[in-house]
Amino acid sequence: MATLIEYKKAGLKYERLEEFEAGLELFGHEVKALKQKMGQLDGARVIVRGGEAYMVGATIPPCQAANTPKDYDPARTRRLLMKKQQIAELANAESKKGLTIVPIELYTKSTLVKARVAIVRGKGKQD
Repeated sequence: MATLIEYKKAGLKYERLEEFEAGLELFGHEVKALKQKMGQLDGARVIVRGGEAYMVGATIPPCQAANTPKDYDPARTRRLLMKKQQIAELANAESKKGLTIVPIELYTKSTLVKARVAIVRGKGKQD
């Protein structure tokens, strides 16, 4: 399990309550950029709409600009591949006040790119 990119400030900003593993729906050039450790999870979050989970705000720049489609958006919304029961848990947590869902890291598991997603609560100044 090699970590590709990580949200390093998540431990400082948030208290983790529960973690999940999710697959990602990516383009080939995005996978190539991630394997070169290009990308950012700062400010990214997960939303649940219509029974599906999406990662919003994560930036994956093109690894080779000449080989990337002209209309490629580095900050596009990416679908997370999870079981229905896990998505229901995320939707339940999203509806509660004070809870947020954030991607903690992107990593490889055999040949697949996976995301570690956590339900978190923001830390206050006293924490």
